[in-house]
Amino acid sequence: MQEMSRRNKLFTDSVIRRMTRISLDVGAINLAQGFPDFDPPKAMLDRLNEVSYQGPHQYPITMGAPNFRRAACEKVGRFMGRKIDPDKEIVVTIGSTEAMVDTLFALTNPGDNVVLFSPYFENYRAQIILCDCNPVYIPLVPPAFNFDLNALEDAFKKGAKAIIICNPSNPSGKVFTKEELTAIAQLCVKYDVYAIMDEVYEHIIFDDNVHTYMATLPGMWERTVSCSSLSKTYSVTGWRLGYAIACEPIMERIKQYHDFNTVGAPAPLMEAAVTGLEFGDDYYRDFQAHYAHMKKLFTDGLTSMNIPYTDPQGTYFCLIDISPYMKKGEADTDFCVRMAKEIGVGCVPGSSFFDENINNIVRVHFAKLDSTLNEALNRLQNLKKLAE
Repeated sequence: MQEMSRRNKLFTDSVIRRMTRISLDVGAINLAQGFPDFDPPKAMLDRLNEVSYQGPHQYPITMGAPNFRRAACEKVGRFMGRKIDPDKEIVVTIGSTEAMVDTLFALTNPGDNVVLFSPYFENYRAQIILCDCNPVYIPLVPPAFNFDLNALEDAFKKGAKAIIICNPSNPSGKVFTKEELTAIAQLCVKYDVYAIMDEVYEHIIFDDNVHTYMATLPGMWERTVSCSSLSKTYSVTGWRLGYAIACEPIMERIKQYHDFNTVGAPAPLMEAAVTGLEFGDDYYRDFQAHYAHMKKLFTDGLTSMNIPYTDPQGTYFCLIDISPYMKKGEADTDFCVRMAKEIGVGCVPGSSFFDENINNIVRVHFAKLDSTLNEALNRLQNLKKLAE
């Protein structure tokens, strides 16, 4: 038989989704893969019920249903403070995952360098490799997850085509400040680098932190692709609706890849989702308050048990230091399997997020009902037993 692709040797299956399967197999509470166990907004479900009979059920326009594009551009434009053209500056994708892949293919050529911060969402590395590009890592140093601007400039000097930034950041929970993003933007302009922004957690922000859209900074609209989805904001991770927003010259390239990659997003789900995109500002205030409540419940529980963790500024993830609970010489991947089996809580080994040699951190999420979080905290009281 002829040799199959060599690319697959450079990355594994998703460790996050693997831990979901393990959690299901052993009956663990799944705090590994980030999805809620509560319903989407009722208005969206009611509309979905209507659409299930009324349609549409056939192929949509490839770039996305016109009413969805209009609603998405109005919603994003309201928060971004910019008018976005629904015919020229957006494409609707199968989640933000597809938006990121289409963007990388549209902007890069084989052999290009793509910069990303570490820790990073595991998809990015695989996506860069699939494009035959080279990932270049810049550390975010815990616990504040600051970065060395000189190191970033050095990476740009050596030749970078693009930088991927998740803001707010999965898995660290970091919210990049306007000053940090401005400094990055100035380097992007200076060295002619594209910014690929993953902004799916844009509405999950805590305390006094503020989300800044890279595309709004001086000189960045022409070189930024803003990728996001409905998954987190409306609790519909299974609907797989995302989008990319960019200036027309970039968007024309992205649309071309989208057309042949997936043809189009699900027509009935786009129709139902318009209801959510048209929600007023009250929805987003209540949404943030709900996540602030879940965060407090969960992190207060960790604090009461003296479990060391990093306090997230945004997203619904936090990183736990598992070094007090590991056996000598144990790999974090093995620890996570034992934790799911023996404690009954699923999490993700930190080694799947860091380019650095990290073996003592796991990622957990708190997008769950109070009852689920309380039960998870109850089980986490037994963590010390894993070290025995």
